[in-house]
Amino acid sequence: MLLTIDVGNTHTVIGAYEKDKLRNHWRIASERQKTEDEIGVKFLQFLEQAGISVEEIEGIVIGSVVPSLTEVLFFMARKYLHMKPLVVNDRIDPGLKIKMDNPAEIGADRIANGFAAYKRYGGPVIVVDFGTGTTFDYITESGEYAGGVIAPGIGICIEALFAKAAKLSKTEYVKPPTVVGKNSAHSMQSGFYYGFAGQVDGILKKMMAEIGNVEIKVVATGGYGRLVERESEYITSVDPFLTLYGLKMLYERNQ
Repeated sequence: MLLTIDVGNTHTVIGAYEKDKLRNHWRIASERQKTEDEIGVKFLQFLEQAGISVEEIEGIVIGSVVPSLTEVLFFMARKYLHMKPLVVNDRIDPGLKIKMDNPAEIGADRIANGFAAYKRYGGPVIVVDFGTGTTFDYITESGEYAGGVIAPGIGICIEALFAKAAKLSKTEYVKPPTVVGKNSAHSMQSGFYYGFAGQVDGILKKMMAEIGNVEIKVVATGGYGRLVERESEYITSVDPFLTLYGLKMLYERNQ
């Protein structure tokens, strides 16, 4: 059994792989104040509920964009799971040729996404990850990580609107009955639903024009991937657990 841990700024997603099958997965808040003991107890509870013993864990890989939690999880794994985890950073083999000015700047999640997408879908491919930020990563036909785009995340934008606009009440991010809203809720839903899809497609269109390949595959992952894909002209696949799969592939490559 391999544990894959994807630590984002908002949520941490944990996967338990049995060979190539994702047997279980869990999502928790990325709480920076948590100690290794608090997180260790939570992990043990998850494993117990899934019927997985600590002795079944053969490997652990951590991909994190929160340095303080990386350290906590590292020591938690040593103390509670009795294993030294592999931490994805610029010192491991990323499985891709990194064509960036400073490879150390690339988040572990983006490395995992790029490697996983290239393995699953081939190149050229663009990965759109809807996390705390919305990221676009371009992998060439020959397996080069050639760069990308970082935009504010959908959740951040929605929360900022509600926080700054005193008279607007929170509403769901769903497709509205019409583009032109007849009330505040439907108007905001229209702005969310069509606005974020338009932003994504606008960036993808510009990337494809610059790359010079309009036949490029586009894979979405992250919490809002399925919703945006419904309105997008360019997203060709939605792969909710792409990052976990990438962490698994990076672990196997670096053994």
